Amino acid sequence: MSRIGRLPVSIPTGVDVTVDGQDIVVKGPKGELSLTVPAPITVEQADGTLEVKRPNDERESRSLHGLTRSLLNNMVLGVTEGYEKKMEIYGTGYRVAAKGSDLEFSLGYSHPILVKAESGISFAVENPTRFSVQGIDKQRVGEVAANIRKLRKPDPYKGKGVRYAGEQIRRKVGKAGK
Repeated sequence: MSRIGRLPVSIPTGVDVTVDGQDIVVKGPKGELSLTVPAPITVEQADGTLEVKRPNDERESRSLHGLTRSLLNNMVLGVTEGYEKKMEIYGTGYRVAAKGSDLEFSLGYSHPILVKAESGISFAVENPTRFSVQGIDKQRVGEVAANIRKLRKPDPYKGKGVRYAGEQIRRKVGKAGK
């Protein structure tokens, strides 16, 4: 039995969960998320918890069991607390500025790069080299943060670029001088 899949998902007060066959809608103080559960997996709601069940021990059922439970737990956490990815910019002249709800990056290219905020995603700029990506959907927050990091990946020689807060960059030794 899946160690993660068999754990119940507790539903905190203020969160409303609707189970309609394979469709699940979670509403909370920060917003609303929905999920369509894959075919062999079923979800039952009972006294403040969600239980994920699988019909058999086939490989596909076992793999979807823990995944479905994790997705449901992420939805409940997202509508109550939300998710945030903190990011940093290293490099001389590299900076970020808020332009309304969007971000404008100066990353050493000949032009500034504008990143538009998708629906459900917001940005917060602490200072010109630190910012964060916030939202209720864990997957979308991570994807937007990864796309921003791709604008200028940290280079292995000087460490310049956009990185996650606290990320350690493996550095290379430069040319061997005499």
